[in-house]
Amino acid sequence: MARPLRIQRAGGRYHVTARGNERRAIFRDDRDCLHFLELLGELPERFGTRLHGWVLMDNHFHLLLETPEANLSQTGQWLNVSYSVWFNRL
Repeated sequence: MARPLRIQRAGGRYHVTARGNERRAIFRDDRDCLHFLELLGELPERFGTRLHGWVLMDNHFHLLLETPEANLSQTGQWLNVSYSVWFNRL
């Protein structure tokens, strides 16, 4: 059963998490973490997103985001695709 769609609203605050396939590692070393953090640094300019907090674990991450525009889906898609393409090319 799929989870319900997330309600997106301007000024919304969200706890966002993503986990690796089959709970496998998505951060193998500091280089992976640093690249992901660089991508997080691009979110304000690209999407206007405010990042209030983050935690990177070996196989998943947690983000506390605020979206001045109702664009959480676009933000999350860009972040996950950008990182996974980079990760899989190594």
